[in-house]
Amino acid sequence: MQLIRGIAVAPGIVIGRAFVLGESEQHVPHRTISKDEVSTESARLDAALAGAIHDLTQLKSRTELQLADGVGTEAAKIFEFHIGLLKDRSLLTPMRNRIETQLVNAEVAVAEQFKLLAQQFRSMGNEVFRQKANDVIDLDRRLLAQLMGETESRLSNLTEQVIIVAHELTPSQTAGMDRKKVIGCATDLGGRTSHTSIVARAIDIPAVVGCQRISAAVEDGDLLIVDGDTGVVIVRPDEQTIAQYRLQQEKFSEFRASLRQLRDLPATTTDGINVRLMGNIEFPHEVESILANGGEGVGLYRTEFLFLTAAKEPSEEDHYVAYTKTIDLLAGRPLTIRTLDLGADKYTQQRAIEPERNPFLGLRSIRYCLQNKPIFKTQLRAIMRASVHGPVKVMFPLVSTVMELREAKLILRDVCEELDEENVPYDHHVPVGIMVEVPSAALMARTFATESAFFSIGTNDLIQYTLAVDRGNEKVAHLYTGAHPAVLQLVKGVLRAGRRARIDVSICGEIAGEALYTMLLIGLGFRTLSLVPTQIPLIKRVIRSVDIKLCERLARKVGSFDSERQVISYLRDELRKIDPDNVGGWLAE
Repeated sequence: MQLIRGIAVAPGIVIGRAFVLGESEQHVPHRTISKDEVSTESARLDAALAGAIHDLTQLKSRTELQLADGVGTEAAKIFEFHIGLLKDRSLLTPMRNRIETQLVNAEVAVAEQFKLLAQQFRSMGNEVFRQKANDVIDLDRRLLAQLMGETESRLSNLTEQVIIVAHELTPSQTAGMDRKKVIGCATDLGGRTSHTSIVARAIDIPAVVGCQRISAAVEDGDLLIVDGDTGVVIVRPDEQTIAQYRLQQEKFSEFRASLRQLRDLPATTTDGINVRLMGNIEFPHEVESILANGGEGVGLYRTEFLFLTAAKEPSEEDHYVAYTKTIDLLAGRPLTIRTLDLGADKYTQQRAIEPERNPFLGLRSIRYCLQNKPIFKTQLRAIMRASVHGPVKVMFPLVSTVMELREAKLILRDVCEELDEENVPYDHHVPVGIMVEVPSAALMARTFATESAFFSIGTNDLIQYTLAVDRGNEKVAHLYTGAHPAVLQLVKGVLRAGRRARIDVSICGEIAGEALYTMLLIGLGFRTLSLVPTQIPLIKRVIRSVDIKLCERLARKVGSFDSERQVISYLRDELRKIDPDNVGGWLAE
């Protein structure tokens, strides 16, 4: 028996036989064509595009029809993005140009252009966008399959229930799985925010990603247990382990039923204190998922996608349309827009004369915006114009010095003066705050609080910079934890500064969506949490099971610990006490 740990991305426990998929790199035939053949190859490309778009449209429709309770919307939107990309002139024109100028066949033109696009995505520092290279690979394979006549795969010929094991899976492979035959999946690569993970959650297939070596450790036919709650895959389990997990499967079914009942209930403690549960989004359409899961608004709107879904720099109107669409979907609920967090990515690094050696500690986020004021002002103008349509907050990311905040506010003031001169309406009372993501900002929170309308603690970067741990580095990823006493000390300091200044302090990092930390966060004093929309019902369950005094006692006890192991062990034990029947993800570390 072998236990392999990965990242839990789609809940549930399954027991079954392994079906190992090898990496599906396609051999692309390279052929030089004559000028007379250009029109023929261009026509082949157009036909392949039409076929791929047709297949994706059917896949999107099937996904929407198969999925209940609105969970299919998020997955279906991914395929809308795929379809849009296959119609994007900035992608297609270079392909056609390759055929016409380099005199190569359509397969080469497609493969080279998609390879270039995938490399650009992989080079990004932002984990969310870097993982979208998987979507590009998916489209590359789909289009090449159309050109080369490869329309069937091993997945379409399954005859029994299996657990898919692969180095990585594309969103189309995941969404195209027959749920009667594929009961779970585990991959070497992937993260919580990858589109493959989103699709796995949407189609209700338990999944564990980021297992690093599982495709090499498993052979076809091996018996597996995939625990999509704790991120564990057990290879060749013994009878006792199988029996234990059978019992957990039953408990999980009951647990999920209880979550569905909580969706429309308020996130209120047993002694009547309300905790606002907001959603983190990248795209306007994700508002639908927030509302479907009982969220109260958007606590973090990451706006970088505007630079990644078009070949050119987004205009003020592009920004404005996206923001107003989000505001309209929220229908009066609050929206916090984080200004551009560009820097450690292909967009800036490719434009640099000399790319930065360590962009994570370089010209990123607010630093980048302050040195590229036209881009910054374009976004700020759009935000302020959109503010007349609904409640909006502006949030500056990765602020590390007071002068950065003052300069950013000065630029915003200039933008407002320009709008006044142009008689363009906007909300003159838009709150302006910062994300507290670096130790310097946390340590100087009292000063920042005098010049900010609110704080939002971004624990993902705060943990990384405080502990000097690259969370994307597998060799040190085990050191990355929000339970470290140093991180908790910084968080408490920010909360104290916020209370003194009477400004709202929320938290929007990953730990906001982990049930293990919920009582601690409430006990520390948080009354607003912003998290991945699908995690809202689970966190709501914890909130509705506790009272404030219990959480405050827990927070005081945690404050006496000097190691993250003590913190995690104690939080896990306390979580068990409030609900002895809890399972899986509740106890995830």
